[in-house]
Amino acid sequence: RSCSFTGFSTVQSRKLAKALSRSSVRSRMSLKPPKAYNSLQKGALVWDPQPLQVKRIFEALKKGLNEYLEAHQAELDYLSGRHKDTKRNSRLAFYYDLDKQIRSVERYIRKLEFHISKVEELYEAYCIQCRLRDGATNMKQAFSLSPSTKASRESLVELYKNVQECTEDMCFIEGALEVHLGEFHVKMKGLVGFARLCPGDQYEVFVRLGRQKWRLKGKIETDDSQTWDEEEKIFIPNLHENFEIKVTELRGLATILVGVVTCDSINFFSTKPQAIIVDITELGTIKLRLEVLW
Repeated sequence: RSCSFTGFSTVQSRKLAKALSRSSVRSRMSLKPPKAYNSLQKGALVWDPQPLQVKRIFEALKKGLNEYLEAHQAELDYLSGRHKDTKRNSRLAFYYDLDKQIRSVERYIRKLEFHISKVEELYEAYCIQCRLRDGATNMKQAFSLSPSTKASRESLVELYKNVQECTEDMCFIEGALEVHLGEFHVKMKGLVGFARLCPGDQYEVFVRLGRQKWRLKGKIETDDSQTWDEEEKIFIPNLHENFEIKVTELRGLATILVGVVTCDSINFFSTKPQAIIVDITELGTIKLRLEVLW
């Protein structure tokens, strides 16, 4: 389900702890893009934090994690009830097996609780850096409108540094938060097109999430069933990218574009598999069916 939150190196942990503990008195931090962080990889908009998008993802992620926590807490309550009954009936073999299950669920609950607290800690630190950056930006604008003096110029230089440092910290925390987003297991369920899909038709579906790509080909059989060369793909979600889906029809050496759509991943952070039906054409004559499990 959700990825491990222990994937920090010692150096990265120190950098993150430093970013989390900063207040108005700041020291310079050298940031290098860790390989594990999608938002900080080469080719991404490294120094362009997006607080509104981060807030949306954080709220969806926290809701999904709490759903998992509630489900496992309910399972623990059920197992604990059976545990007491079994103890009274003295069925030792079943009792010990049930005890193992309870301990396993308890460990997973503690892991989820730590995961949630870590996500909350990261987002709280992100909000602090965001407010510091906004304050420094407002002061910089105010000083730029005042008469130019040596003191005001020095203040502007210092404020510019503060804005840059806050921006760097926000981007680094965004990258650290992405480690906790988990995985999306996407399953191909086929095309829906009624009269548009005919036996022998061949299609190519291209799904992209950031730099992650999935290209699969399918064919409409004589009994109207569909065969695809791949059925499932794992995507690692990130904060700033949505799913892009492109469908083309293959006719010999020629390809005909059916449609291109974008799908927001905000609703995929759920304990239940999400069945999605996407209109590929403007009129909805061809749709794509996918299932996403987080």
